[in-house]
This record gives sequence, structure tokens and C-alpha cells, in this order.
Amino acid sequence: MIVSCRDVEVPVPELSEREQQIMAAFNSQGDNTLAGRMGIKIIEASAERVVGTMPVQGNTQPYGILHGGASCVLAESLGSLGAALQAGPDRFTVGIEINATHHRSASSGLVTGVATLAHGGRTMSTFEIVITDDLGKRVCTARLSCLHRDAVPFGGSPIRERAVPADSATGSNADSA
Repeated sequence: MIVSCRDVEVPVPELSEREQQIMAAFNSQGDNTLAGRMGIKIIEASAERVVGTMPVQGNTQPYGILHGGASCVLAESLGSLGAALQAGPDRFTVGIEINATHHRSASSGLVTGVATLAHGGRTMSTFEIVITDDLGKRVCTARLSCLHRDAVPFGGSPIRERAVPADSATGSNADSA
């Protein structure tokens, strides 16, 4: 499959039906989400690699250059999507740590982020995200770690009831004092 990106055709690996559905759902969010309001678009999405773009215009600081927080939003959006694909359909993911190094400014055009799986385990995944400008120069390097959790059924509670062990000396619950 070939996708046009910045007037350049970019080869994109064939995506599974699930990956196509997730990518379409992400791109159709509009202004209902932070990623939508910032203009982030997903170009490629798999459990190992997610590619997306974001316009610089509208995501700048007062000096007219790309806001560092906008780079972090792009990085977390791409890495979180990759983590969700890596974790699987019956699980959800939450970001637990992000760091970013801002190398240079961007003042116009699109920035492109490429999130690459660095570690994929049963309970956690980590992505390295490289963000470049229209000239292919590195603007930011980020790393995102996400925790994988079992999905909570509709109407369910993420807090499970736990039995409080009886105090062996008194035979009573430890919390009843």
C-alpha cells in the first residue's frame, strides 16, 4: 500500500483488518480528543511501529515555534496506540512514564513521529518515538512506557474486594480496631 505524505508517496506495510479499524477510529476522532484538536493523523499503525503527523501551525508557543508539550502529545499518542495494539484487544493501556529531548525547533509544516517498539512484554511496553520536521531533521526524541491492564467489563469496577485477614492473636480483623 502507498500513502501520500507531504507530496511524497510512502510505502506502508499491509495492515490487518483490526489495525485498519483502529487507525480509522483514531483518525475520525475530530475535536473530541486532544490528539484530534492538535491535528494528529495516523499514517501507519502496528504493534511494532506507529507513524503519524501533526501540523506545527496551531501547536506553537508564543515564539512561533513548535511547543515542546505538543511534541510530547504526539509522542504519547503514537506510543499509546502502539502499546494498545501490542497489548491486544482484551486489554487497555495507560502511560506511566514519558521523557523527551527537544533537539531543534520547527516553525512550519508538519512534523512526523515514528514510534518503534523497544520492549513488548505481557504487562508493559516501551516505545521510542523520533519526531522529525519536513526536511527530515530530528526535532525531538521521546520514550514512552505503558502499563497493560485487563479490561474492566462494562459496569464493572477496577477495584476488587479483598478479604481482610484475621489477626491471629485476637481472631479479629486488623482494620476493626
